[in-house]
Amino acid sequence: MSLPKCPQCSSEYTYEDGDNYVCPECAHEWPKVAAVEAQKVVRDSNGNVLQDGDSVTVIKDLKVKGSSSVVKVGTKVKNIRIVEGDHDIDCKIEGFGAMQLKSEFVKKA
Repeated sequence: MSLPKCPQCSSEYTYEDGDNYVCPECAHEWPKVAAVEAQKVVRDSNGNVLQDGDSVTVIKDLKVKGSSSVVKVGTKVKNIRIVEGDHDIDCKIEGFGAMQLKSEFVKKA
């Protein structure tokens, strides 16, 4: 069983101490229960699990809020990042810049 990295300093050397995880490098302690709940599963329109670094394709024309531009169907987005919130994908799209997308409007490439 692999232990989670420290949320404070990203150290790989965490260890268990009762009901907590402890980081020996920065002395941060956090409960085991919270570490399990923090892992949210994000799925694309076809039900495939998405992870940080994946590439996806847009499956619907998406209007860009505050602009007259549209992200067209078939636009490929590389190196996505999963984030919390309604728009659960953080990415950069060529010609548009930094943007957040909903996972229901993309499919894994």
